[in-house]
Amino acid sequence: MKFETVIGLEAHLQLKTATKIFCGCANRFGSQPNTNTCPVCLGLPGSLPVFNEQALEYAIRVGLALNCQINPVIKFDRKNYFYPDLPKGYQISQYDKPICSKGYLMVKAGGVEKKIGITRAHLEEDAGKLIHDKATNSSLADYNRTGTPLVEIVSEPDMRSPQEAYDYLTALKLTLEYLGVSDCDMEKGSLRCDANVSIREFGAAQFGTKTELKNMNSFKAVKSALEYEVNRHAQVILSGGKIVQETLLWNEEKGMTASMRGKEQAHDYRYFPDPDLVPFTVDAKIVADVKARMPELPKEKFQRFVDSHKLSDYDASVLVQDKKIADFFEACVRASNDPKKICNWIMSVLLKEINERKLSIERMTLTPENLAGLIKKVEEGVVSNLAGKDILGFMLDTGKSADALIAEKGLAQVSDDSALEGMLDEIFLAHADVVEQVKQGKQSAVGFLVGQAAAKRMLKAGH
Repeated sequence: MKFETVIGLEAHLQLKTATKIFCGCANRFGSQPNTNTCPVCLGLPGSLPVFNEQALEYAIRVGLALNCQINPVIKFDRKNYFYPDLPKGYQISQYDKPICSKGYLMVKAGGVEKKIGITRAHLEEDAGKLIHDKATNSSLADYNRTGTPLVEIVSEPDMRSPQEAYDYLTALKLTLEYLGVSDCDMEKGSLRCDANVSIREFGAAQFGTKTELKNMNSFKAVKSALEYEVNRHAQVILSGGKIVQETLLWNEEKGMTASMRGKEQAHDYRYFPDPDLVPFTVDAKIVADVKARMPELPKEKFQRFVDSHKLSDYDASVLVQDKKIADFFEACVRASNDPKKICNWIMSVLLKEINERKLSIERMTLTPENLAGLIKKVEEGVVSNLAGKDILGFMLDTGKSADALIAEKGLAQVSDDSALEGMLDEIFLAHADVVEQVKQGKQSAVGFLVGQAAAKRMLKAGH
């Protein structure tokens, strides 16, 4: 029996607003536990929520980027469940009137573009965080994260393999990074993902029983968890068993899923309109204003790099895959206006250097102006291409300009013929035996003489 995999994903995106979604507490990661809290986000009696306008704009921005319909009337609902990290006993979310719906994201999967539908993208508040202490066999609650604004992006069940799910998440994360609404840092929990997966016989119209996967802290983990669960579903069905609809936790160390609880349905949460938050009208002028200020998205930037900077499709796609690298490239172009050479240096030299040093592009000391200056020195013949690569390493170490390092380390190429001839005469006299080997056709001996010349230059420069 052959099965078809059906996957839908729920991505939870923390918005980087200055304050929380319904109160004035700082929306800041890394503070001491329970220091960014107030009666509103702790749900104390008599406190009233006030909607964050910036969160609304960011949600509209997300919806527009995902080709969603921005709904003219929205409301907030109470999603009722009891858990220690939820101090109110309910979560303020959106049920039947979300901010965004009926969108899609184009994803390149297996070299072919595929449209993945977006069911909805709605606003809600985040829950707190439980810290489990194995030493004392206890759990501690930190409510700093409670009330952090979230956009939950719910896909249609359009993905047919774990790899497609991985490709979708990669494309989604890149789009969200370009929007500037979140840092999308999975280690901090700024972007989290739950997955729903089922299998069915090929050609079947009805979906199989699904399970929900949680506790996946990377896209690689999402892919691995889905692969495991698809295989488990197939084994259960082939052995004559039935899949139980439940929520599962992914155990990264063991490489397997474990049951957490039965899968809830919408009625289990007893949604009802939040009486403290009236329905909101989203004026068309607000949507038009947000649309007019939308940043350039990855596909638009890719096309501009190809059209305006005359880059190949491959070069443009590599640069665009990291917004910070793409921004650095453009800053270099503004400094020297030689896009192709800058692209070559970034892709063949700079990325290799920062990967080996385990640096991120925003943490390195190299400025776009200094890289452009170094490339100019190489093109003018002031330094060789090989020396330029060494200088780039020094620039990353020190933050100094190419001019300063060339002067400091005596790396400028010698162009005086008489000076070069004198230096070579000294080397040939000192190593007459090696010269004789070269004359006899031993080409490997040339490298020794070249090394001696380089060493003599450095010695004369005082290094």
